[in-house]
Amino acid sequence: MKYIEQVFKYKHEFWRYLLGSIVIIFVSQIMQIPFVLAVLYKEGVSVLESGDGYKLLSVLEPNLNLFLLMLPFAVCLPLLFLWVKKFHEQSIISLTTARKKIDWKRVKFSFLLWAGITAVLVIIDIQLAPENYEYNFKLVPFVILFLIGVIMIPIQTSLEEYIFRGYLMQGFGALFLNKWAPLLLTSFIFGGLHAFNPEVAKLGYEIMVYYIGTGLFLGILTLMDDGMELSLGFHAANNLITALLVTADWTAFRTHSIYKDVSNPELGWDIYIPVLVVFPTLLFIFSKVYKWSDWKEKLTGKITAPMVVEKISETNPL
Repeated sequence: MKYIEQVFKYKHEFWRYLLGSIVIIFVSQIMQIPFVLAVLYKEGVSVLESGDGYKLLSVLEPNLNLFLLMLPFAVCLPLLFLWVKKFHEQSIISLTTARKKIDWKRVKFSFLLWAGITAVLVIIDIQLAPENYEYNFKLVPFVILFLIGVIMIPIQTSLEEYIFRGYLMQGFGALFLNKWAPLLLTSFIFGGLHAFNPEVAKLGYEIMVYYIGTGLFLGILTLMDDGMELSLGFHAANNLITALLVTADWTAFRTHSIYKDVSNPELGWDIYIPVLVVFPTLLFIFSKVYKWSDWKEKLTGKITAPMVVEKISETNPL
């Protein structure tokens, strides 16, 4: 059975997805209280009243800042799993993949592929424009960053994947009975939520092309591969390797990374390279490795809900 279609075996009324989304959002907001309290303790209420997102994210020591920012995800991921199990009576495996079990080799391959490419691209950029980078490595803070990052960043990225490429992808699929609507809707919602990132305030809304394009790429991975394994690996590698290698004062992740980007950020034509060149190239690689076919059907085809036939009692015929 295909990835979205299998949701019909479980409780899939759309109100359950709306309610589940509201619960996750509410709990995630509650779990931001420790971060807010820590900022208030350090700077007082004036930092909140200023409305300066950059200042808010730079108040705390970077490792503590990262830990508190990741804390809501660590609570909401098991909460989402519990909601799916109790209110949809659905297994985590079927939320993850159409395969009989989660293919961890796919997760590993996607993670290592994108981690390697990201590291190479960062090294090349440092070599080509060394004036844009400052060596930032300090052993003890970096070790702490590594431990926090390895544990909590994959939780953060996994929650995002399970919500957008899993929970909502299947929910919208059952609602609209096609593939293209959940693909587009989850991509735009995913991108739209990143509008609150400090990068957008610094660079402008044109960067939303990258965020929405990333959501579209991850959605295509999920539909073509009938599972989230590849998107889980890619997303974890993208955020973890970036947090470890490069930081900047204008990004959401201000970390004790190896390098610090000190350039004056500007948006140019290069914002379109990931969406128009890198992601299509990755899709080509994955398609060859996993022998994908029938792209049109998997990305835009209709979804047929199974017919429910009531069994007529032989002892009480109509």
